[in-house]
Amino acid sequence: MPTPTKGPRLGGGPAHERLMLANLAGQLFEHGSITTTVTKAKRLRPFAERLITIAKRGDLASRRRVQSVLAPRSRTNKGIVYELMSTIAPAMAQRDGGYTRITKIGNRPGDNAPMAVIELIMEPVSAKQAVVSEAAKATEKAAPAEPVVETPAEAPAETASDFDSDAAQATADRFEGGVAANADGSAPEGADIKGNADSMKYHVPGSRWYEQTVAEVWFKTAEDAKAAGFAPAGGEAAQKQGE
Repeated sequence: MPTPTKGPRLGGGPAHERLMLANLAGQLFEHGSITTTVTKAKRLRPFAERLITIAKRGDLASRRRVQSVLAPRSRTNKGIVYELMSTIAPAMAQRDGGYTRITKIGNRPGDNAPMAVIELIMEPVSAKQAVVSEAAKATEKAAPAEPVVETPAEAPAETASDFDSDAAQATADRFEGGVAANADGSAPEGADIKGNADSMKYHVPGSRWYEQTVAEVWFKTAEDAKAAGFAPAGGEAAQKQGE
């Protein structure tokens, strides 16, 4: 006889054990909680949670798999299958596991067997967990996978004819230490560090994206750019290579 993989075997053999677990799982899904021995509760827990995981898929194949375990030849247990698919599984949609709870209640009079209550956790996911999940999704969505690169196609170079010196001065005035470009759009004297107000990145001469970047504001030093709230494009290492 093969050795059980998890704890002692229930009943007289493997087939008897499967019938006992299916009957206990059916009672759990029907009533929401049952009282049994600690050994049976621990063996029932992974069995019942596996059925809930299958039922959460919600398709016809999942329904047939659950029905083959809980009600293979019984019409009375089909109501339990319906309860599992229509009520219990949707209530567990926000949970990734841990659908049941085991609470020990002491020993049974007579044979002194340790007893426990196993119940379904039907409460919705706590507000704290929901907030953490939404914050994690927002962080993943907001964080750029790669540094923002201003290419010539996305940011065409401005010419002297379409350069707006008033707008450039207004942009420079927004940032402490910022210098506006000359009337023809060229770099002002003594300020050769480009700042892009959309990405809030600055580029030093010789860095990777310096030539392709359209400067909306200029700075004399990298310290001035940092003081104005700009970050080095590609990180400190990329900017130091250009210095």
